[in-house]
Amino acid sequence: QVQLVESGGGLVQAGGSLRLSCAASGRTFSSYGMGWFRQAPGKEREFVAAISRSGGNTQYADSVKGRFSISRDNAKNTVYLQMDSLKPEDTAVYYCAQASIFYSDDPGGAPNKYGYWGQGTQVTVSS
Repeated sequence: QVQLVESGGGLVQAGGSLRLSCAASGRTFSSYGMGWFRQAPGKEREFVAAISRSGGNTQYADSVKGRFSISRDNAKNTVYLQMDSLKPEDTAVYYCAQASIFYSDDPGGAPNKYGYWGQGTQVTVSS
C-alpha cells in the first residue's frame, strides 16, 4: 500500500522560505518520478515541480522557476520542495504525488500521469 506523507508546511512572511518533505512507502521509491502540485482556495490543482526517478531531470511551473527547487533522496525515500522568496500567491495546500506505473520514469506536469497522492500540507504566505 502506497503512502505519501507531506510535512514542512506552515505560516511564513512574504520573502521567506520553507522546505516541504514527502516521505514515501509501499513501492520502490527510486523507480518512480515524483511531483509537487498545489491547490489554492477556489482554484484548480496546479503543477508546481517534478523530478525524474533518478533525479537527473526536473521541471517547474513558470510561476515558481528560480524560486523553488525540487530534489530527492532515494536512500531516504523522500522528495523535497525548497521554496524561497515566497509570495502571498504561493498560499495553497501542497500535495506530493508519485508517478503511475505507465509514466514511472519522468511524469512531468500532467496530473493524470500520477497514480498516488498525499494528503497535503498547508502553506500560508502573509504579506
